[in-house]
Amino acid sequence: MSFRHAIAALLAAALIGVCATESSSADETLRVGKAVPESFAFVPLDIGMHEGLFKRNGIGIDEIAFAGDAKLQQAMAADSLDIALGSGPAMAFIAKGAPTKAVAAMGGPPLDLTIVVRPDGPKSAVELKGKKISVSTVGGLTYWLVSETSRQQGWGPDGITIAPMGSMAPQIAALERGDIDGVVTDISTALELEKLGKARILTRFGQIVKDFHVHIIYATDKVIANKPDTVRAFLKDWFEAIAFMRHNKAGAVSIATQVIGKDDDINGKTYDELMPMFSDDGRFDAKALDTLANSYVELRVLPTAPDMSKLYTETFLPPK
Repeated sequence: MSFRHAIAALLAAALIGVCATESSSADETLRVGKAVPESFAFVPLDIGMHEGLFKRNGIGIDEIAFAGDAKLQQAMAADSLDIALGSGPAMAFIAKGAPTKAVAAMGGPPLDLTIVVRPDGPKSAVELKGKKISVSTVGGLTYWLVSETSRQQGWGPDGITIAPMGSMAPQIAALERGDIDGVVTDISTALELEKLGKARILTRFGQIVKDFHVHIIYATDKVIANKPDTVRAFLKDWFEAIAFMRHNKAGAVSIATQVIGKDDDINGKTYDELMPMFSDDGRFDAKALDTLANSYVELRVLPTAPDMSKLYTETFLPPK
């Protein structure tokens, strides 16, 4: 069975039914996927839609959210998406034959992700050996970060037990029941859980991983070949959304509150923590790419480090 056919067979389980659509009267419509629905990191897409940035350039957006990076990449391989907002570690899928290309580095170190534990849980990362931590999917960003945390503690990639559990609600329920010891979640959810007294932030991954691209924008080979100007326009509008966020905290927080369901107080704190993470130009960093390439071998994702220059392109980025 070919890579494309194998992935297509899995697609039926990929969608979690969270969709939004911008005006269908646009000249071009792009199907854009988010790795997860509740992350502030992907709110720039919604800001671009809300502020009419994409529509102004003749682009309509069909937005679809997924339960993790792996399922997002499956949808791209099955030609069910044109653009994906995913993770840096997911570049390994391209090395394995996925018909996609990384077209912009949207985020640096993983400031948006944390491990939360119960209030009476472990006090630091050094206490996580043998503990069970839940993530969204196998092979995605959250899985990678827990494996990397274990490796950096000297336990190898398997020193922490990783439990892929899909969307966030069942993970939080499992934590409250005591079925797991911790959850990898976005900073806004972590802050909300702390506010409610249900959990405590154990560690922020931005303190563990420095030279890194936590989030990447991907495009399929098909849309790159057939609609290069549309890809270029999408990225231009994306970075205009980032500029809007930098100069309009109140507006960005208001839109985030509508999209991810947290209150203005939580989203305001999340904004302050995350804005340094966002790239203003999408350029790829050599050290960050080296971190990713080496990690694929250390974490046994790939047998050898790939030539990262073949996995991305800066052709569609706005000029410097």
